[in-house]
Parts: sequence; C-alpha cells; structure tokens
Amino acid sequence: MRSIWNGAISFGLVSIPIKLVNATESHSISFRQIHTEDGGRIRYRKVCELEDREVSSAEIGKGWEDADGTIIPITDEDLSHLPLPTARTIEIVAFVPADRIDPLQMDAAYYLQAGGAPAAKPYTLLREALKRSHKVAIAKYALRGRERLGMLRVVGEAIAMHGLLWPDEVRAPEGVAPDTSVTVRDKELDLADALMDTLGEVDLDDLHDEYREAVEEVVAAKAAGEAPPEAPSAPSSGKVLDLMAALEKSVRAAKQSRGEEPEQAASETETETEEAGEDTESGAEVRHLSQRRSARTAPKGTGGKKSTSTATAKKTTAAPRKSTSKTARSTQPAKKATASKSTAATKNTAATKTTAKKAAEKKTTAKGTTAKGTTKKSAAKKTTTARKRTA
Repeated sequence: MRSIWNGAISFGLVSIPIKLVNATESHSISFRQIHTEDGGRIRYRKVCELEDREVSSAEIGKGWEDADGTIIPITDEDLSHLPLPTARTIEIVAFVPADRIDPLQMDAAYYLQAGGAPAAKPYTLLREALKRSHKVAIAKYALRGRERLGMLRVVGEAIAMHGLLWPDEVRAPEGVAPDTSVTVRDKELDLADALMDTLGEVDLDDLHDEYREAVEEVVAAKAAGEAPPEAPSAPSSGKVLDLMAALEKSVRAAKQSRGEEPEQAASETETETEEAGEDTESGAEVRHLSQRRSARTAPKGTGGKKSTSTATAKKTTAAPRKSTSKTARSTQPAKKATASKSTAATKNTAATKTTAKKAAEKKTTAKGTTAKGTTKKSAAKKTTTARKRTA
C-alpha cells in the first residue's frame, strides 16, 4: 500500500517512525460528464483569468483570499516552517476509554505502518500497551494544510488511526427531535422489542452494496447492446395510521424473511388462547376430568368401600377453587350421576345378598326335611323288625 504521509508518533520521549496508509477504499462507480448531442467528453481546463490562457500544474500555487478579495500567496516553504510540533508528528496527548469517543466525531481511517526495522520495538511496545490498558490514544497531527485530531487503537496486529472532528465541528441536535409530547405504551415497546429480536444480529461481512451491483448490471447490459433490467416496483409507503398494526406486520414480515411461518404460528397461538379462555369460562376442564375419573372408579364402589361420590367430592374440595359459579353448576350433574351409579350398585349388591340368603335357607330346609324323612323310615323299619321277632 502506498503511503500518503511520512512522520513519527511521539509517545512521551519515545519517537516511532511511521508511514500513514489509507485504511479504506471507495468502490463507488463514477461517471464522466459528456456532451449529450455527440457523446464528447466535458473537460475542465485551468485557465488564468488575467492572461486568459491554460496553465500547467507546475505553475499553480496556493493563496489565501482576504475578506476584501485580496489574494495572499502562501508557499510550501512558508508552511514547512510552521511553529507546530505536529507538522510531521502524531503527538499523543492522552489515553481514554474507547466509549468516551462519540462516533459522530469519527472521520477517515488510516493504518500506521512502522517505518523500518528501528521502529519495530517501540511500535510493538505501544501496541501491546494499548491492548493491555483497553484504552485508545488521543493524538494531534497536521495533514493537508490543517491540524487534526486523531484516535489510535489496535486492529489485529497493527495500529490504526481514526481522524476525529474537533468538538466544535459537531453540531448539536437542536430542532431534530419531535416537539410534540408523545406517550409510548408498554405494548408498543413490547412489539418493538419483538421486532428487534426477530431481526436479530447480522454479520457485517454479509452486507454488500446492492445499488452498485444494480448499476454495474445496467452498464453491462448497455455495453452488450441489450435492454437494461427492469427495476422492481418500490413498496408503497403510506401514512402510518395504526402503529400497533404496523409493528405486528413488521414482525410477521421479518419472520417470513427468515423462513419462519409467523401467520400460522400466530393463528395457532390465538386459537389456543381463545380455547383456553372458553374452557376457563365454562369450566369444561374440571367437568371432563371428574367424569373420566368417576367412570373408572365406579366398580370399586360395590366392594363396600367409600362411595365414588364421596371420593369425587373430596377431590373437588381439595382442588383450588378456580372455577366460577358456572363450573359449580356444571359439576353438579356429574356428581348426581356418580351418586346414582353408586346407589344402583349398592342396591344390586343388597339384592344379591338377599337372594343368596334365601337360597341358603331353602337348602337348609331341604336338608332338614330329608333328615326327618330318613329318621322316620329308620324308625318304621325298626318297628317292623321288632314285630316280626315277637311273632
């Protein structure tokens, strides 16, 4: 890289020879001025207004125009004897935290290249000191006919310098903010936060100049004798009537650009919310849950244990009383149905026991009758035998 300025960094009593190199380059497309009738180039010639002739660069010097129009010539020799220590030196005046520098003050950026082998040691010393202190150096230097303010910081293994505007060159933002009093609601802030989260972060290396690329396509098409590509229609930007609606639409658009399906998710969320609200109002969750449990526990009521209605009532009492009066009304039919089932089961059990007792009694009676018959037959036999013996 070609240097644009040679000098030294003044770090206390340490002098570091350096070369100033541009850290940025412009990729913008520049056009030439032409004559629209024949396409001829439009050129500017430097003409002396006194002699009315074109002059060369070697004949051109500098001059200061006074208030009355008088021109005072200034030569390079005059500027070389300026009584300033920053004429060929970047003089470090302070070290401050990086957040003390307002980005509005930042101007052009340069790399400071070490000027030969003797500069390697002090250059590395300053770089490592800046790294360890987590600070930046504030410096003054002279460039292109004026003294400037600069900020030195570490970029990789090099030292970079940002030109800074003087504090009096930064204008105050007077009359820029709205004069009217505006109240921002929490819901609007929440939507703005959601939009920021959806947009997320970005790698600056992925960003590129789309306008320059479009201009290059137009130039290439014209050079090939083809029709230039048509520009896409610009989105209509009307007046914002509903800020909330605009924010919600922005969030959906941002999610769609990232391959998500915000409308489907939003509709599902709204449906779930509405269903949850309806269930809460009608008490459907409590009613369905108690009916399923009653159906499973109904057979256990026939064993002579606690009835299902009592158990259900205890569970209902132990649960948090979140249901409304509608819930209480809706659960009463379920309780009555459960109680009816348990009562019917109890009656069936009693009937079964009664039938069993009657059957047992019949068997006992039958046995008694049979025993009596047998006894009578035995007695008759004995009497007949005795009579035969007597005869």
